[in-house]
Amino acid sequence: MRIPRPLLALSLAVALAGSAANLLAEDGYRLWLRYEPVANEALAKAYRNAIGPIVADATSDTAQIALDELERGLSGLLGNKRSRSAPKLLVGTPQSAHIAKLGLDLSELGSEGFQLAQSGKNLVIAANTDQGLLYGVFAFLRHLQSAGSLDNVPLTSTPKIDHRLLNHWDNLTRTVERSMAGASIFNWFDLPYYVEPYYHDYARACASIGINGTVLTNVNSNATVLRPQFLEKVAALADTFRPYGIQVYLTARFSAPVEIGGLETADPLDPAVIKWWSDKIDEIYTYVPDFGGFLVKANSEGQPGPQAYGRDHADGANLLARALAPHDGIVMWRAFVYDFEVKEDRHKQAYTEFTALDGRFEPNVSIQTKNGAIDFMPREPFHPLFGATPETPHTLELQITQEYLGGDIHLAYLAPMWEETLESDTFATGPGSTVAKIVDGSVFGHNLTAIAGVANIGNERNWTGHPMGAANWYAFGRLAWDHELSSEDIADEWTRLSFGNDPNTVATITKILLGSHQTVVDYSMPLGLHHIMYPGHHYGPGPWHDQGRPDWTSTYYHNASERGIGFDRTVSGSNALGQYAPEVVEKWGSPQSIEDKYLLWFHHLDWDFQMKSGNTLWNELCLTYQSGVDRVDEMLDQWSSLQGAVDAQRHARVTALLRRQLEDAKFYKDACLAYFHTFAQRPFPEGVEAPEYSLDYYKNFELYHVPGHPGEQW
Repeated sequence: MRIPRPLLALSLAVALAGSAANLLAEDGYRLWLRYEPVANEALAKAYRNAIGPIVADATSDTAQIALDELERGLSGLLGNKRSRSAPKLLVGTPQSAHIAKLGLDLSELGSEGFQLAQSGKNLVIAANTDQGLLYGVFAFLRHLQSAGSLDNVPLTSTPKIDHRLLNHWDNLTRTVERSMAGASIFNWFDLPYYVEPYYHDYARACASIGINGTVLTNVNSNATVLRPQFLEKVAALADTFRPYGIQVYLTARFSAPVEIGGLETADPLDPAVIKWWSDKIDEIYTYVPDFGGFLVKANSEGQPGPQAYGRDHADGANLLARALAPHDGIVMWRAFVYDFEVKEDRHKQAYTEFTALDGRFEPNVSIQTKNGAIDFMPREPFHPLFGATPETPHTLELQITQEYLGGDIHLAYLAPMWEETLESDTFATGPGSTVAKIVDGSVFGHNLTAIAGVANIGNERNWTGHPMGAANWYAFGRLAWDHELSSEDIADEWTRLSFGNDPNTVATITKILLGSHQTVVDYSMPLGLHHIMYPGHHYGPGPWHDQGRPDWTSTYYHNASERGIGFDRTVSGSNALGQYAPEVVEKWGSPQSIEDKYLLWFHHLDWDFQMKSGNTLWNELCLTYQSGVDRVDEMLDQWSSLQGAVDAQRHARVTALLRRQLEDAKFYKDACLAYFHTFAQRPFPEGVEAPEYSLDYYKNFELYHVPGHPGEQW
């Protein structure tokens, strides 16, 4: 059953009318904000006895949204049986008399933090601002949805990172680069005349997990969005998102002064170019007074940039930063840069360019740096730039959409991968200088702190295509707010909100989630292998790809030959390892001490190299590929066991997707092993199924019109 989004309000009204509640299909549209009735009657009674009338006053649109959400949540969870004689729920800021008289210490909460507390018998949701209040309401409802006890409701929470953004790789044509969840949610052609009702639901979902910014346009976009007729469309979205605490940002095409400004140059030091950008940015703020700023991809993969004029990245970023500074806007300048003409290991190029510029950027510039140095591979060691620019802050860029992890077809919960990056120690100022503490500003004392996630959202009814894909959107928001949360706790939390609190259901789904990322790594690019996907659409294997510029091929990275496999990044090879701190070099510099998960990222080894397990490298590689396939089979069995415990619609869809994932995993394993076997020339170890077809079959297999492929139009 598909319910068009504009009819959502009518659908909900019908669904909430008595027994008609069962008519609403569990299609995933509500995400983690389901507010289903509390199933445990004893717990429901305890909630009703503790949560009585709401005492609040709404003096802003944001405060009204918070109160509406609170009423919606409590009505859904507890029905209309709350006792008016129960203790009050006091909601507000110190500007409200009923909060002011409590004498709460909110001095450490800042503008976004909140406090859940008890005052006598009354429960309290308090914050310094209405935005903090909105976050507090969502946290309180999350606690109730998760069957939390009211005995331990006291909580004080503030975000560790100030700017928490989604990056939409959405085009004005509504195609979405590297997403398989449908077309863009932004209906640009209808804006500003018609604002889709689901824009509010998008903003509400983002606010519920603390996301406070959104970059509306693709990093590879042209300059069209900077034209006045599009700025009024941007303004309509900004007006919609503002009450939810979400600022809008845009990508800035560096060549915009030439493309739409009529200038002959985009040289960042040219006075006419400086004036053009200053005027353009002033114009943007007349449309969007709280415009957040720009995300820029320049001098990378053919995108225009300052180097075309003999300038550097600092010159380019500072041009925009100086024009944005009077408006409190920021620039996020992407570190994903590599020159077509430079033959150096791509792992090294960003570090080489940006460390040389440290200290030259304006205070409102942050280098937006991917978690790893290549390109969102299924697993990468942390980027060496983290900790290497003490005078320049970094925005950590994560990819929520699964460009190299099976798109919205494969189940891959990414919080463990992000947690691995966040907890990595850079040793920048000694032990404990983790990537997380670099990003949150605590290592070098940076005031500008930001984190960004490339969105996996499209106009699919359930937003993310795969019903479990929403877990990654959710996990990104929760980690962006508090990077000390564990991937296990987030998985448990999301499962409870999305599927209910039945112990067996929660245990089964969280187990599936927590093992899923490693599973995808194992059947696609295990033991540190990387960039061996099919060219173009990136869906599926292509270890044989060797055409075109070398660093866009697979063979460049795995270096498979009769002598072994892997990329030597030690001092005997490209020495990319030398960009890390001595403590990291010591650990990763030896194949005996490095973790297996990074082994072939940094080392080229003989097929008979003895692994820590006692297996040869060839046998370990084969067994790892097989274990990835086997675990997808296990995931399918685990999910099948939930039939009847999970609603039929989502159960059927996940079942179908897991079946396809199993076939894809076999294909990935078989194609890679068939190819690598041509070099290793060793038998497949016991327990490993030999490839089903010949290598030629896999090499000649073609997928057409894969969604998200930037070379395709839907």
